[in-house]
Amino acid sequence: MLEEKVNKDYIEAMKARDKARSEALSYLRAMIKQVKVDSRLEALDDQGVIAVIKKQIKQRQDSIEQFEKGSRMDLAAKEKFEVELMKAYLPQEMNADELKAIVAGAVGEAGAVSMKDMGKVVKLVLDKVAGRADGKLVSDMVREKLSGL
Repeated sequence: MLEEKVNKDYIEAMKARDKARSEALSYLRAMIKQVKVDSRLEALDDQGVIAVIKKQIKQRQDSIEQFEKGSRMDLAAKEKFEVELMKAYLPQEMNADELKAIVAGAVGEAGAVSMKDMGKVVKLVLDKVAGRADGKLVSDMVREKLSGL
């Protein structure tokens, strides 16, 4: 299970005295625990943990952008390290060709004829890729496909 892997990696980082890694994993563990407490669950399934990780990555990417605007490259570098660390726990992302094929199939399946059908198509694609593609990338590809109709 993914949650167990995060906990195991945290313990290894603590034993290795890897401060940056252990701090990042400690924070990730706290966020997973917070979701469990809020949802009144004993444990999160892998999809729940992936959702927490993606949310944390998104927050860090926003922080990186702000730090770079403020010329705080030291803080931006720390956030980039944490993003890369967390990405290691996500499933392998789809390549662009696979995603284009899924988008094309979803457009046909939804019977999409215009940009008004974008919501239906994006929902179908996101259900099929199951977290293996970035939502913004999916949205951009669907928009491009529908504008070409």
